[in-house]
Amino acid sequence: MSSALDGVAGDDALAWERLPYLAGFGNHFSSEAKVGALPLGQNSPLICPYGLYAEQISGPPSPAPWMYRIKPSVTHEPFYPRLPGHQRLISEFNRSTSSATPTQLRWKPVNDPEIPTDFIDGLYTVCGAGSSFLRHGYAIHMYAANKSMVDCAFCNADGDFLIVPQKGRLWIKTEFGRMQVSPGEIVVLPQGFRFSVHLPDGSSRGYVSEVFGTHYQLPDLGPIGANGLASARDFLAPAAWFDSDAHPGYTIVQKFGGELFTAKQDFSPFNVVAWHGNYVPYKYDLSKFCPFNTVLIDHGDPSVNTVLTAPSDKPGVAVLDFVIFPPRWLVAEHTFRPPYYHRNCMSEFMGLIYGDYEVWISPRGASLHSCMTPHGPDTKTYEATIARGEDAGPSRISSTMAFMFESCLIPRICPWGLDSPHLDHDYYQCWIGLRSHFSSEGSEPHN
Repeated sequence: MSSALDGVAGDDALAWERLPYLAGFGNHFSSEAKVGALPLGQNSPLICPYGLYAEQISGPPSPAPWMYRIKPSVTHEPFYPRLPGHQRLISEFNRSTSSATPTQLRWKPVNDPEIPTDFIDGLYTVCGAGSSFLRHGYAIHMYAANKSMVDCAFCNADGDFLIVPQKGRLWIKTEFGRMQVSPGEIVVLPQGFRFSVHLPDGSSRGYVSEVFGTHYQLPDLGPIGANGLASARDFLAPAAWFDSDAHPGYTIVQKFGGELFTAKQDFSPFNVVAWHGNYVPYKYDLSKFCPFNTVLIDHGDPSVNTVLTAPSDKPGVAVLDFVIFPPRWLVAEHTFRPPYYHRNCMSEFMGLIYGDYEVWISPRGASLHSCMTPHGPDTKTYEATIARGEDAGPSRISSTMAFMFESCLIPRICPWGLDSPHLDHDYYQCWIGLRSHFSSEGSEPHN
């Protein structure tokens, strides 16, 4: 049980820095912003404490949480298509909305918007697979925004958002409370939750994955055992906080089948005084991740550093994995230490939050290597690695944080991805310089 103070100013910077959180992953939480607001012994009494309304939100297979709010969310005018429409947001991936290509793709860094743009309008789809209507698949978006959402909340009826800020903090209000999310952290906003995004640093950019019909969970640790990767105790859910003020003309923007609809109401959706359940928004600090790596020979599969996974029906592969490449030691002997050249049954979308990555991407940019498309270190990386020879010694990759969205489903590329001026048409050139080192004389094997 937690309690949050009533009178904290909604946009006070110090208050956001000191927000209380509930620790754990998959826990059944209870939180109230006024003591005694949670009913005892049942979920939906005839009269709730403080005259609140009981409301449930369902996100199967999780048990549905209960909210106790000042006014129910049904108290709004009808939804109408949002005008003008959002032309760069897609949730249905077929020949009419997107294109297929096996070519390796890379996007150069995206700049901040030149006109006022909030999180909703700054969101654009790069690629994806499947259908939000059929409840199977995923979408990968990027965002660039410089304006806070004012008297407006976003609700995604299509799937769960996993947001990876690359620049600028996000102050996120949700129905369950508030969270500050900084670059180097991630936040998951489950399907159906209403939220707003404020930008205290003036502008923000980042990456977003969205999964349809499934939810993110911790990966099975298997032979790793009890300890390692992302610890459940390091995930943080918001504590209850509410806004009881009148807000005439408040707008709810709902994403439904990839299309946006708006409805008006006269109150904030963040009027939940108490709640309990385990279907919740949450954040995670990536610096707390415990990575695994080779300690003798060869380069391990990157899936060993999966933070979260959205499983598919097929064991061993996911609708979407979220994998990171944090600071780490490289110690393998007699080994080509960068990622080896490979083709993969999974499709890999990579981004870089900060620092340098040993191959092929830069901060704010992204790359996509689709199913069975070959990729690996560029010419410069290969030649530099070989030049170090056998006596390279241990080395530490520091001050970096790269990530990968990996899926067993083949992505289709959206119009922005193929028509963007940020698409690097010369990406293939980074491998063209790889020359043959073949020698019929062979070389001495290592013992």
